[in-house]
This record gives sequence, C-alpha cells and structure tokens, in this order.
Amino acid sequence: MTDDADENRRVYGQVKWFDPGKGFGFVVAQEGGPDILLHANVLRNFGQSSVADGAGIEIVGQETSRGIQAIDVLGIDPPDSDDTAVLSDFEEIDPEVIRAAPLEPARVKWFDKAKGFGFGNVFGRGEDVFIHIEVLRRSGLADLQPGEAVGLRTIEGKRGRMATEVCAWEMALREGPEA
Repeated sequence: MTDDADENRRVYGQVKWFDPGKGFGFVVAQEGGPDILLHANVLRNFGQSSVADGAGIEIVGQETSRGIQAIDVLGIDPPDSDDTAVLSDFEEIDPEVIRAAPLEPARVKWFDKAKGFGFGNVFGRGEDVFIHIEVLRRSGLADLQPGEAVGLRTIEGKRGRMATEVCAWEMALREGPEA
C-alpha cells in the first residue's frame, strides 16, 4: 500500500481469521505488511456473510488513519487443502457429473456449524438440499445464516439432494440456468 490515502490498491492475500459474530476479521497480504481489516459489511457487499480462515481473497484496500482496510472484495478462493480426498458422500459419483451440475440460486433453510451440516432450498423447488460443512469450507465459506441467499451446485447423492459447492448469490445469478 502507498502513503497516499486517496489511492486504493488491489491486494491479494489470505484470510487470517474472520468472525461473523464480531463483524470483522483480518487479511494478510501476499506481499507482506500490516494486517488488513475486513469488515462484515464489505464482505456482505460481495454477497457472503462469512469467509473461511485461510481462504485466498482479492480485495481493494485503502489506507486510513487506523491502518489498511478492505473497501471491496473482488474474489474469494477456497483455502488450500492438503486433503485431496473426495468426501465419502461423493466417492462413487463421477467427478465430471459433479463439475457439470448447474449452479442455482437458493436460500439457506438452516445451518448448524457445530453439527457440521444444514439444509437449503433451490429457488422454485420444494426439496431440501443437504449442505455439509466440508463442502462449505471447500467453497471458501465458514458459516451460513438462515434465509441467506446463496448459489448451490447440487447432485443426487447418498443423502438425497446434496450441495457440492456453495457460493455467493450474485455468482449463482451470473452462472444460473436463466443467465
């Protein structure tokens, strides 16, 4: 970042931590330097209520009297994982089928982080969609709130309709079936 307070700059980094309850977290820039404040409102403007610790994130940062703050989120990448194994729920499903599933706008019915799962509903369908916490984490999210608008990539799995990816609502609208 520069000393000029009027100059905003794109920064790629990694989420150090984010607490939706506190309403903020911090990003560590790939280039080094001080932690960058990420406020919940900036994340909500991107269409998400949470982000997983360790997720890659591209932001626009601005120098303020209190340090560097994110003023816009441009993109989020899921955290790197040493575990390349497929969730057991998806072991017997062709990976091409999973990748080819359409991304559809949906709402979160409920999600319990402590239990490690929850359910959502795709717009226009009555069936529940099972959402596993590992799918959420691999999608770059840490938690979901009831009624939250999201995009779900779903398949028919061992537990019925299951999410294979969860993303921001705006992405689902861009990639959805009507787009």
